[in-house]
Amino acid sequence: MKITIIGSGNIGGAIARGLAKGHMFKASDITCTAQSDATLEKMRNTNPDFVLSLDNVEAVKGADIIVIAVKPWRVEEIIDQIKGVLNYDKQIIVSVAAGITFDLLNTYLTKNTEFDDCLATPTIFRIMPNTAIEVLSSMTFVAARNASKEQTELIVNIFNELGNAMLVDERLMSAGTALASSGIAFALRYIRAAIEGGVELGFYPKQAQEIVVHTVKGAVDLLLENKSNPEMEIDKVTTPGGITIKGLNEMELSGFTSSVIRGLKASK
Repeated sequence: MKITIIGSGNIGGAIARGLAKGHMFKASDITCTAQSDATLEKMRNTNPDFVLSLDNVEAVKGADIIVIAVKPWRVEEIIDQIKGVLNYDKQIIVSVAAGITFDLLNTYLTKNTEFDDCLATPTIFRIMPNTAIEVLSSMTFVAARNASKEQTELIVNIFNELGNAMLVDERLMSAGTALASSGIAFALRYIRAAIEGGVELGFYPKQAQEIVVHTVKGAVDLLLENKSNPEMEIDKVTTPGGITIKGLNEMELSGFTSSVIRGLKASK
C-alpha cells in the first residue's frame, strides 16, 4: 500500500514521520511533496527512505491514498493540479484542511472533468489530527463520504496507529478541531502556566517542567486506566478544608473553567 502526502509542513510532515514509525507503512511507501527543496531536505534528514518530490502530479500516480495536507486556501489549486491523473475507482482522497467541507472537496474534484456527467464519485475523507501524531499520540477525528465500510475501517486503523482515531459526522469536525487540534495548544498553555507557578514556588524551571509534565501525564493515565470522570479523580484529592480545594476554588474565582470553554468556542 502506497500513500502520498501533498504538503510536508507541520502537519503533513508529522503524519509522514508518524506513519514511518508505525506498522502499516514503510518509509519507502510514503511519498512526500513540498514547494521547496529546503522542506524536502528536512524530511530527508528525518528519514532517508521517504520518497520525496516537488511534482504533485507525478507523486499521486500509483498512490492508494492521497493526503492533501496544505493550507485551506491552497486546496483548490492543488486539486486542480492533480485531478486529471486521479483514479476515483482505486484511490482514496484524504483532506487535512480545516474548514474545507465535503461539498467543497467534491466540487473541486469533479468540476470540469470527465466525471461531471457520470456516476463516478471520489471517495473522500476529512481528518483532523493534532501535532502529537508525530509521536503516535494524536487525537484524530475522521469523517467519510462515498466510502465503503472497508475503506472507512482502513483510514480509521491507519490513524489509530498514530494515536486514537474517532469516526464522527462532518458537522463535528470544527468542534473536534477546537477540542483536540487547537486543544493541544490549550493543554500546553496550562502546562506552561503551571511551570511558571512552580518556579515562583521555588523550583528551577527544568525541575518545574519535569514535575508538571509527569503530573499531567499521571492525570491522563488515571482517566484512561480507570475510565473515570475527572470529578471522581478530583474528589480523591480534595479533602474538606484542604489545600487542593482552596487552590481549585481560587482558580474558579479567576474564571478557569469559563475561560477554557470560551477559548474552545472561539476556536470552533
